[in-house]
Amino acid sequence: MNKVSDWVKAQIKQDEIDRYMEGGKDFIDDDYINRTLAENAINIERKRVEDILQKALDIELMDDADVAALCNIKDSELRALVFKAAEEIKQKVYDNRIVMFAPLYLSSKCVNACRYCGFRSDNKEQKRSVLTQAEVEKETHVLASKIGHKRLVIVFGEHPESNADYIADCMKTIYSVKDKVRNGWGQIRRVNVNAAPMSIADLRKLNDAGIGTFQVFQETYDHKIYAQMHPANTLKENYQWRLYAHHRAMEAGIDDVAIGCLFGLADWRFDVMGMVAHARDLEKHFGLGPHTLSVPRLEKAIGTNFSFIKNWVSDEDFKYLVAVLRVAIPYAGLIVTNREKPETIRQLSNIITQRDADSRIGLRAYSEAYRQGLNSAADCQKLDTAQFELGDTRSLDAVIREAAQLGHIVSFCTAGYRCGRTGKKIMTLLRNGTEGCFCKLNAVLTFQEWLDDFASEETRRIGMDLIAREMEEIRGKVPGTYPQALFMNFNASYQKLLQGERDLYF
Repeated sequence: MNKVSDWVKAQIKQDEIDRYMEGGKDFIDDDYINRTLAENAINIERKRVEDILQKALDIELMDDADVAALCNIKDSELRALVFKAAEEIKQKVYDNRIVMFAPLYLSSKCVNACRYCGFRSDNKEQKRSVLTQAEVEKETHVLASKIGHKRLVIVFGEHPESNADYIADCMKTIYSVKDKVRNGWGQIRRVNVNAAPMSIADLRKLNDAGIGTFQVFQETYDHKIYAQMHPANTLKENYQWRLYAHHRAMEAGIDDVAIGCLFGLADWRFDVMGMVAHARDLEKHFGLGPHTLSVPRLEKAIGTNFSFIKNWVSDEDFKYLVAVLRVAIPYAGLIVTNREKPETIRQLSNIITQRDADSRIGLRAYSEAYRQGLNSAADCQKLDTAQFELGDTRSLDAVIREAAQLGHIVSFCTAGYRCGRTGKKIMTLLRNGTEGCFCKLNAVLTFQEWLDDFASEETRRIGMDLIAREMEEIRGKVPGTYPQALFMNFNASYQKLLQGERDLYF
């Protein structure tokens, strides 16, 4: 018997789909979405837009008709109103923080044949491998002690060699790495997982291993285009198994889940509506929406011909759809990755909450780069082992320097997760603005920590100037925004940090 085909046949548990379906249908109604978009495509006056955006400040999921109206706006002045509201909401919920992370690809073997993906099973130009635990450890040493990352998203193809047991082992290996750096320790404090849909039993294994956020991207919510992109007789052809991956994760005890869409496959307006519908169904079943949204845009990949793609998203539409999602699902973190070019990310920096930096997405690319003494991510992308090509390959130091110059505190904080501020707890705090108190203070502490341990002289100077300004602002908000006791705790931690004591976050 073929072990791979046997494994494929055993993956999908139909009862773990059916329990969430209503009348045999999933929650994405294509006709309804298209009709709602059509009905809200005309007579979009400024007053209506202003009213929609005012409601968004309540930090609640937006009504479908309002989302559709925003999706249909083409007028530059009205789009500017949406961008302004998106910036206000980001500031209200998340302040001026941007969280940094890095992707770590650990396997490229895949049983699927997605037409747009460099990892598809019939791509002969892709070099396949699955990292050993020793290789996972080697990559982690570079990320934690050479670059200075604290948070990873680990990425896998769908294959029996990278099953839930393998993923759990990788997480344990990554968490075990602890290296001495300038003043403290280099280590990964949070491991998020971007992997294929799994059964509840397998998801419990990841939860037991200490998963951060579980990410599964639907790719496109358009049923017809989904079928066109994912060939029959593959695991990924099952639209509903993928659609309800986050529901199963919640049932398995993972209360931080991340949704996303690969923009460029279908009409971006449809997929924005689909993401809102996804958030609404999670709220319906669990009282809790997605922790983060990801908005990857289709990019070139080795051995892949994109002549069949009909829905390429322009730079202007891409930036606008990010703004629409910010106001439509206002409580969720919003991730834009290094698929995008530096200028695009820069223009979205007042809207997004997370991004990656110094990313190498080829297998073994981090350790290989540092073995060769290559300090720029542009120098070692290993395209023949990568899923796609990157648009921003700058170093973490360069990205942080730019962020600080733009007035953003770069956060490496994971304390909220260690303190149990996850799931419904963090969502409640985000909606009422309270989480910003904790996260802003921890962001300053972790930013200072990274500057002390890893920054170049210039980046440290720019970063410390920003921290000094932030400290004055924080002091000015006591006893207003920040309760006196919370501020005193923070100030004591900050002083200890300056004296070399670490891991004092709250």
